[in-house]
Amino acid sequence: MSHNVILVVLDGLNYEVARHAMGHLQAYVQAKKAALYKLNCELPSLSRPLYETILTGVTPIDSGIVHNNVARLSNQRSIYHYARDAGLTTAAAAYHWVSELYNRSPFVPARDRHTAEPELPIQYGHFYWSDHYPDSHLFADAEHLRLQHAPHFLLVHPMNIDDAGHKHGLDTPQYRNSARSADIILADYLQGWLDAGYQVLVTADHGMNNDRSHNGLLAEEREVPLFVIGNAFSFDPDAAPAQLELCGTVCQLLGIPHDKPVCRELLK
Repeated sequence: MSHNVILVVLDGLNYEVARHAMGHLQAYVQAKKAALYKLNCELPSLSRPLYETILTGVTPIDSGIVHNNVARLSNQRSIYHYARDAGLTTAAAAYHWVSELYNRSPFVPARDRHTAEPELPIQYGHFYWSDHYPDSHLFADAEHLRLQHAPHFLLVHPMNIDDAGHKHGLDTPQYRNSARSADIILADYLQGWLDAGYQVLVTADHGMNNDRSHNGLLAEEREVPLFVIGNAFSFDPDAAPAQLELCGTVCQLLGIPHDKPVCRELLK
């Protein structure tokens, strides 16, 4: 059976902060309409390498996207490639590095900020390049794409949590409140997505430390949440998903051919 999927990547969200600060998502967990799992992100715990990991199921040392300054097209097969080749519609409201990985590199704002090109892997997109671009605007961008194009796969990727972490550090009101704010914005959209038949995954690329950075082995840098919401998920408390399995698991939900690892325990 195939499903439409929305993948939300809340950039820089540490697991423990997600667990205690995301009250709306946790309400779904409490109502047994969602489950929360802890993932360890791959290494290095940096953004561009882990966008590639999440969307291709390949480690940074194997993909060659080993730090944030490796600005080139991915040479891996991503969810976007599999979905487009299967005749599905794809979309992303995301940071411009995602466009550089799967559509065109370098990113040219006048050309690439608003994308509507069915031959590209990400067929429809709204891309931003300032880390303080408001999460509220980004979610509105994503909803515009959903309503206009009814994508089978939609990536939603806001940056304000990570931005707050780099400015203030992990153990600060600003960082925690940025997570709370993202949860409240999600509350405006989540039930509508579910009512429209989407399966929703909410995760993060990496966490944050008290040095206002990330790249290493500390638990606060590597441990990230995975909320799964929708009737295709098992909510099995013993499931142990890995970040490398997100790509294949999304492809499995979409019902498209792929050759990536899958966390089958997550799915009914």
